[in-house]
Amino acid sequence: MGSCWAVKTFGHTSKAIFPRDFIGIRRYFFCSALLLQHQNCSIRIVVSCKLKNPILFIESYGLFPNAHPLFSVNSLNFSTVFQSSAKMPQRDPHQQYTQFYNVLDLLKSSVGRPNLATATTAHCLAIKIGALAHLPACTSLLTAYSRAKDFNSSLALFDEFDDKDIIFWNAIISAAVENKSYGVAMQFFVEMVEVGCGFDSTTLLLVVSALSHMKYSIQGKSLHCLSIKLGMLCDCSLCNALLDMYAKCGDLTSSESMFAWMESRDAVSRNSMINGFLYNGHPAKSLWCFIEMICLGVRVDTVSLSSAISASTALEELTSGQAIHGWGIKLGYKSDISCSNSLISLYSKHGDTEASELVFNEMVYKDVISWNAMIGGFASNGKTLESFDLLYKMQLTGYAQPDVVTLVTLMSLCAERMLLREGRTIHGYAIRKQMISDALVINSLLDMYSKCNSVVKAEFLFNTIPKRDLVSWNTMISCYSQNRQPKEAQSLFKKLIHQYSQWSLSTLLAVLPSCISPNSLQFGKSIHCWQLKAGFSSNILAVNSLMHMYINCGDLTAAFMLLEKISAKEDIACWNTIIVGYTQNGHFREALATFNMMRQETNVSHDAITLVNVISSCGNLALIYEGKSLHGLAIKTFSGSETRVQNSLTTMYGRCGHTKSARSVFGFCSSRNLCSWNCMISAFSQNKDGRRALELFHSLEFEPNEITIVALLSVCNQLGFLRQGKQIHGHVFRFGLFENCYVSAALLDMYSNCGRLDVACQIFTKSREKSVADWNSMISAYGYHSNGKKAVQLFHEMCESGFRPSKSTFINLLSACSHSGLVNEGLWYYSLMLSEYGVEPVTEHQVCIVDMLGRAGKLQEAHEFIKQIAREPEPGVWGAMLSACNYHGNIEMGRKVAEHLFGLEPENVGYYISLANMYVRAGGWKDAMELRQTIQERKLKKLPAYSLIDVGSM
Repeated sequence: MGSCWAVKTFGHTSKAIFPRDFIGIRRYFFCSALLLQHQNCSIRIVVSCKLKNPILFIESYGLFPNAHPLFSVNSLNFSTVFQSSAKMPQRDPHQQYTQFYNVLDLLKSSVGRPNLATATTAHCLAIKIGALAHLPACTSLLTAYSRAKDFNSSLALFDEFDDKDIIFWNAIISAAVENKSYGVAMQFFVEMVEVGCGFDSTTLLLVVSALSHMKYSIQGKSLHCLSIKLGMLCDCSLCNALLDMYAKCGDLTSSESMFAWMESRDAVSRNSMINGFLYNGHPAKSLWCFIEMICLGVRVDTVSLSSAISASTALEELTSGQAIHGWGIKLGYKSDISCSNSLISLYSKHGDTEASELVFNEMVYKDVISWNAMIGGFASNGKTLESFDLLYKMQLTGYAQPDVVTLVTLMSLCAERMLLREGRTIHGYAIRKQMISDALVINSLLDMYSKCNSVVKAEFLFNTIPKRDLVSWNTMISCYSQNRQPKEAQSLFKKLIHQYSQWSLSTLLAVLPSCISPNSLQFGKSIHCWQLKAGFSSNILAVNSLMHMYINCGDLTAAFMLLEKISAKEDIACWNTIIVGYTQNGHFREALATFNMMRQETNVSHDAITLVNVISSCGNLALIYEGKSLHGLAIKTFSGSETRVQNSLTTMYGRCGHTKSARSVFGFCSSRNLCSWNCMISAFSQNKDGRRALELFHSLEFEPNEITIVALLSVCNQLGFLRQGKQIHGHVFRFGLFENCYVSAALLDMYSNCGRLDVACQIFTKSREKSVADWNSMISAYGYHSNGKKAVQLFHEMCESGFRPSKSTFINLLSACSHSGLVNEGLWYYSLMLSEYGVEPVTEHQVCIVDMLGRAGKLQEAHEFIKQIAREPEPGVWGAMLSACNYHGNIEMGRKVAEHLFGLEPENVGYYISLANMYVRAGGWKDAMELRQTIQERKLKKLPAYSLIDVGSM
């Protein structure tokens, strides 16, 4: 015998016996005391029993027989809660129960308005008067618990009955389905068949619903066959359930066959087909089914309209969506929530936020989905302030509070816009509302911190996650990769493999970007092996990532071999991967060669991404004629009207020195964005036309960003406009842009070159998070002011702070040594560049060494240094040598260097003038006149020089 419930009232005690074991598990229940008020009579009921969990919850689907009197105040009889199965009354709709009216009314109230307290009260009353002997009342109580989300109580109540009918079995199966315990629902169905109770079409409908959620199409087909065998397919509801099950399992063929076989199709059948096509990615067929439904005269409902609007959204057909909107208004569904939510998504996707906001404001009742759809619409259309304003209004409502979807939507917006402060605020809200344990929220937070370059916070959050899923690992690995921390990304990947042996294609795609140098090539090859072993060799996305990895690691041959291996499946994305990879890694000629090869393929055509990168390559190589040819190709193929292509053309013409052509492209751009203005301002800045850059900035149609500020500070640097530079500095403070490393570095350069080294030092000292760019700019500032020793000291401080010197660091350091006469130090740092710091010397470093030796009068050592360079030195190196010879009056060596430069750059007039000046200084007027005659014959012109002074307060 099990434990019992003791019901004590007014000195009388009634005991009821419950079994202690339910499905082999002991359940320890709680003790509760309920004081029930009924008219003028008070009943104190003390309930105590030992069961596993609180058993005060049941689910069913509203099976209520005709209500009869079940409770009488004047007749308080206490009976045993359960009778033996032999004495248990069966369902008899004609049997009169004059005592149970109030209990049944209370149960109905609990089912209609799910409330655990109401269900518990009804349970106690039912025990008190013996109503649980009445099977329909128990079914209703089971349903009440289920609707109140207390499935354990439903299970316990169901287990107490030995003699169960089909309706009672259906009630517990329905309870399992409603509480998403689909496996339990299937177990009950199997048990129902085994005990020989039998089943009806309602049972099969419920089981099919469970299989639909579990995506078990094979078992669903078995039930379909069983339904045919038993002749139960005459039930239209069962047919609709089977139709929906096939659609949700991705078997559209069976779903369509089922629909065609059905003799009596109602609106639910057609709605199932509309939703089925939409669910499986066939919005066109979904919309066609809706149109057919209208043509056949079947009255559409809110489900039909909502699905059709969603199909129009997926097809990006605003016109059809608007027509359905009008149809819904005509049918009187204007205020329906589901239709309004779909309309908000439709208009938001097409950028018409005013229309979506109008629909939202006209809604009488808004649920959480409505608010989320509107917030998501604002976010997807770049209306950040409106999104957060709507979030604030949502919190003021008492019926719809932000949920997980709301937070994820806003965190995606913060990640896209790099709004770290707002993202941290949402993080705090998630903690306060106890939503931080949700995996979707945590992963969105990780992604937000990653894209906001806040690796430390992302790392801290990752380490505090109690149960990490694979998405969390992938996001953190990607965070390290995207924020230029390859060692950490690779280490975390190895930890994932060793500890969990879990990984996916997303894992490989997250770790591959960490291979960014030749040092990572071996690791990248091992990832390639993993990819082949996992069977991802034919995945285009995976192959593209591998090609990009090989290009980043400098193995161009391997990247091109991968492209050739997938020649049968290659598309424009594959070609673009190679071209973009070449362009981003400085292999501009290889990018142009690959583009020419792609043009020879008949099955592949270039797109805007292709043109942007090849035009950029032409700009970096100063190939103006090739750039103009690509400009013509863009116009011919209608890609020239795209804003990003026009921006690329503006940049290309600016780098080639053709500011007039750049201004022409900028003027013809119909949809200019902030990037367009930045490209044009930078073009003027790069070509030393600072005044036009400032004039263009004064007519800027957008709020300037970091790129605009850097370009303008560069202009002030060129012109020596300290006053304008200070004004821009004030703008930086007002809009909180000083934390950007490029802005702070540009400010350092501007103040330093304008003679305010003291201000530059203050900016550097007060900078909370110094970047490599800040250190480089400060080293350059000390060198520019001939304080080489301080520059060397700052270099060592930089290394001790954990920063790795870059190519620019050594250019600034060697230049500082050159200006300060620190020859031995400069040669020593040059010798350690590659061996100690992994920086390969380039032309700029070689120019600094030649200039440093030349300033010190060591012309022979400078000449020997040039001879030791492995490759043919660039003209800039020889130009530094010629300047040194001119400075020290070494005509013999200067003549040899100049003759060599004449062969390299015969159109550069500066070399002729330098040699002529050497002749004049040495009294060789005849040779100087011959050189000037040569300049006139070749029509070479020197660019005029000028001096500027900014008149105003400094």
